[in-house]
Amino acid sequence: MSSSSRYNSLPLVSLLISFFVLSTLHAAASSHGDFLNCITLHSNSRIPIYTPKDSSYSSILRSTAECLRFNSSTTLKPFLIVTPLKESHIPTVVICSRKNGIHIRVRSGGHDLEGLSYAADVPFIIVDLLHLRKVNVDVKNKAAWVQTGATIGEVFYKIAKKSNTLGFPAGICPTVGTGGHLSGGGYGSLVRKYGLASDNVIDARVVDVRGRILNKTSMGEDLFWAIRGGGGASFVIVVAWKIRLVPVPPTVTVFSVDKTLEDGATSILHKWQQVAHMLPPEIYIIVSIGAGDVSSSGKIRKDPMIATFISLFLGDATKHKKLMDDEFPELGLASNDFTEMSWIQSVLVLAGLPANTSTDILLNMPQKKLFFKGKSDYVRQPISQTGIEMMWKRLVDDRQTALLLTPYGGRMSEISESETPFPHRDGVLFDIFYYSSWDEEQDVDSEKFRNELRITHEFMTPYVSKNPRESYVNYRDLDLGQSSNGTASYSKAAVWGYKYFKGNFDRLVSVKTKVDPDNFFRNEQSIPR
Repeated sequence: MSSSSRYNSLPLVSLLISFFVLSTLHAAASSHGDFLNCITLHSNSRIPIYTPKDSSYSSILRSTAECLRFNSSTTLKPFLIVTPLKESHIPTVVICSRKNGIHIRVRSGGHDLEGLSYAADVPFIIVDLLHLRKVNVDVKNKAAWVQTGATIGEVFYKIAKKSNTLGFPAGICPTVGTGGHLSGGGYGSLVRKYGLASDNVIDARVVDVRGRILNKTSMGEDLFWAIRGGGGASFVIVVAWKIRLVPVPPTVTVFSVDKTLEDGATSILHKWQQVAHMLPPEIYIIVSIGAGDVSSSGKIRKDPMIATFISLFLGDATKHKKLMDDEFPELGLASNDFTEMSWIQSVLVLAGLPANTSTDILLNMPQKKLFFKGKSDYVRQPISQTGIEMMWKRLVDDRQTALLLTPYGGRMSEISESETPFPHRDGVLFDIFYYSSWDEEQDVDSEKFRNELRITHEFMTPYVSKNPRESYVNYRDLDLGQSSNGTASYSKAAVWGYKYFKGNFDRLVSVKTKVDPDNFFRNEQSIPR
């Protein structure tokens, strides 16, 4: 073909491309219209649906889009947001989405670190569970039914309103939604005494790909196993959990103390590694580490590195202090470092609030939205003092990244790796959560911050678990690998799947193949079929 004939064909090519684009847009519009007609046909009551033209669309989209990285002007937005008012609305949404080839993302609290509950790389709709947040507490039977639109803060609040001697072992961030938190495992201040949140799920209500509402019995053993730690978004829409409530004493004790390098933070942290997972399960001591001028307790400090040791003890201050004096005297705690309070007050303190804050804040807790990126690790051998010193130096260079160290042991060591999909059990000393956050004024440096976090994570390689290097699915990290539109092969998905689930990954694949053979429920890191 001559050059002139090639150029003469360009208008035809442009015409064909334009025709293809218009045809695609027409098909998409038709699909959206068919979806709305389907909803009207199959639902006996109105299901709120918002389009980008609706005045409240943006506020609903942003309401629990916790990470600003996925709420920019260039981010692909959902073409519809569906907000079911009751459980019976969800089967209709699933049936009509599947019938019309529409991809869905399900949002509970919007805390997915990679925004997978409200962002996608293909056209999609959000099924937002914000109206499904009932919490029915049964004190007599020490149980509660919790709809998955509720936050864990709401769950704590509703339990405390009924009893001051019952609690639930979920996380320390009250704004996290129960849908994703429990389906990925979920741990908090009671983890050493009672295990994960998902370890205390005794029933569930889900909507499967066929639009059926199932409970523990009707869904079967395999699916019930999969949704308690394997990430429910790969299999079904979890509508509600039945949880086991656990005993807590009327009085618990908390302390929070800062240690700098001059205070001996290196040797203190080295000792913490030896004892924190071996202490009685009633005691929980986490360590927050960061370089900066402000500690987690809010005191202005000019030290290059601060390690804050934060503890909850299920008992009074006298017993707490004696235990620390006997087992961890290196902290050098005085009697006035210990504060007695109720368990629900400890929820507020561990969330960074004063103990005298009204618990009503848990029903609508304000949270500043930030840009952030996270990663995780598990440590099975103590880090040497030299290694800790090297870690300090790295964190001084990477001032944007903070570390949160959570000890395991106790109940976590008593549950087998295969009991649920969450495998990080016996032999784990502690986990590490790496977290970097920044506000809009700093967003020009966002790529720098993410890269520094990656360098810090890579720096820690010699000190953490190996073969696989374990990660926590609730600290979602697409750096581990991802697929386009949830279409990864087994071999590709195994790269991140074995890090999150170890040997349980294969059983999760088997469950996925059985319950969702057409891969309707999917995302960039979903379980492959």
